[in-house]
Amino acid sequence: MKLLKVVSTGFKNCADEFELSFVPSARKTAEDKEYELEEVADGLFVFSTIGIVGRNASGKTSVLDLLNICYDIFGKYRIDKKYFDLDKVSLIIFFYHEGYIYKYSTKLKDTALGVVFEDQELLRKKFYKSNVNSLFEFANAEVFRIDGDLPEDTSIVFFALKKTKGVSIYYNSFDIGASAYSAAFGIQKAFPLSTDIMTRIIRAFDENISRLEMVDEHNYRLVYCGREDILSDNELYYRLSSGTTKGLILYTLVVLSLKEGFDLLIDEIENHFHKTLVENIISLYKDKTINRKNATLVFATHYCEILDLFNRQDNIYITKSDDKIRIYNMYKDYDVRPELLKSKQFYNNVFKTAVNYEALMDLKKELKK
Repeated sequence: MKLLKVVSTGFKNCADEFELSFVPSARKTAEDKEYELEEVADGLFVFSTIGIVGRNASGKTSVLDLLNICYDIFGKYRIDKKYFDLDKVSLIIFFYHEGYIYKYSTKLKDTALGVVFEDQELLRKKFYKSNVNSLFEFANAEVFRIDGDLPEDTSIVFFALKKTKGVSIYYNSFDIGASAYSAAFGIQKAFPLSTDIMTRIIRAFDENISRLEMVDEHNYRLVYCGREDILSDNELYYRLSSGTTKGLILYTLVVLSLKEGFDLLIDEIENHFHKTLVENIISLYKDKTINRKNATLVFATHYCEILDLFNRQDNIYITKSDDKIRIYNMYKDYDVRPELLKSKQFYNNVFKTAVNYEALMDLKKELKK
């Protein structure tokens, strides 16, 4: 299964017809197909990375929340009651699965028992390379046949995908404390990941660590500068730097995403990480020898310089907020010369996303009083 496009109306404070696509709209060069695009079917390409930028409170997190709801539908066939005010939300989701393009539409209703689905419809059409330019046209598509009934809190996407399988991971970059270790090593055991991978991850953030292993649920063996200690998770949390702890859980999720083909959503990818590490994560998703299962990285960032790593413009989205949160595509909605540095365009305020210096100066004047 691969998400292709989502269109929402009524979600949070987002404008109607709020749209994000994983499918390229600009010309596809041979170099792009090698690094920035993934071929999920013959002639059907999606982005390996998608960047979402914008000033603070512009709606970047809302975009990731919307995508996370879509992935909940695919992976769990229901929506966890962790979002607020989902009443009157309409979704149209396009996805590819086993030779077919699907169009799923539904309305969400927030009830005391959870989020339920109303007015569901699932259309599908056989994918052919010859109709790649009309992916989202469903005038003559068949209505997908539904075998049986489901609880109202369960999506009919269940009948198309048949079995529950994780399809995405959401990482918000916030400090989750000592639970980061049990989360990381829990992933290692569940999939499983080798001890060598875990060691290489931790050493990338602190070269003084020779080994870190889980002893039991709350205790860990740490070999640090040649000295071995058994530490509780809380002791380990105070021994290691915040960046090392966050790096352990983030890179474990990156490894899981790449090995299993899960799409990875990261909010504020630069939070507590050096720019070089962020660039490294992006490079892993562009490398087809590593990203062999077509995982996509979707990240929100304030680091405009990161976008200079992108050769394309149509995998960059810009969020703005006035009375509503609005989303724009750099390629479709702006006339920007592709040879110019994207970061320079942001700093020149071409996209009207610069920091509000007038408000900062007002604050400075107030502090002088």
